[in-house]
Amino acid sequence: MQYALYYWTGIQGRGEFVRLALEDAGADYIDMARVHGDAVMQPFLEGRNEGAQPFAPPFLKAGRQVIAQVAAILDFLGPTLDLVPQAASRRMQALQLQLTIADLVAEVHDTHHPIAASKYYEQQKTEARARAASLRSERLPKFLGYFEQVMAANGGRHALREHSYVDLSLFQLLSGLDYMFPRRMQALGPTLPRLRALQERVAKRPNIAAYLASERRLPFNTNGIFRHYPELDAER
Repeated sequence: MQYALYYWTGIQGRGEFVRLALEDAGADYIDMARVHGDAVMQPFLEGRNEGAQPFAPPFLKAGRQVIAQVAAILDFLGPTLDLVPQAASRRMQALQLQLTIADLVAEVHDTHHPIAASKYYEQQKTEARARAASLRSERLPKFLGYFEQVMAANGGRHALREHSYVDLSLFQLLSGLDYMFPRRMQALGPTLPRLRALQERVAKRPNIAAYLASERRLPFNTNGIFRHYPELDAER
């Protein structure tokens, strides 16, 4: 099956978590907005196309189905792309972990937009400094420490004892945080040996390595979720 992925052009954003799964599996897919422009998403967002109406991208079209929300898309793709264990209990564990990643991604976004997503970062810099300090000192150690514990409990190499879409999402999460908070992530590094080793292994997977070296992998930038503002970063 050929999949159609819909996400905003110019940024990695939440769409990158889906894109990494498709790339790792060597799936046949079209990045629709990159080919046809962002306007191609509007009929879906306005409920004028067949399939379930998505609230926002990313969403995926597979045949006549339209699936939105990163975790739901990956749960849908996982069995077909061999990126999740077949056992229902293990598939549920993967979904749980992916939803926890989504929780942290939401907190990351709200760090640079703590008052309103409709306002520019420059309009809420004071509040962003306070929110970033909390994320750096409290939330990042809590979330990343949790994922480190999960890996330890599952053999130390993978989130689920075998390669899955969760490994790919953890790679993207760490890569984004490295761009956003280089000083803080370097300081946290010694406490995250399993996650750091996983990040390196994922980057060396053949299809992922080829993708990262291609033009399809957009660089992180200050229009996406993971934004680097030096004033928001510190070692603690």
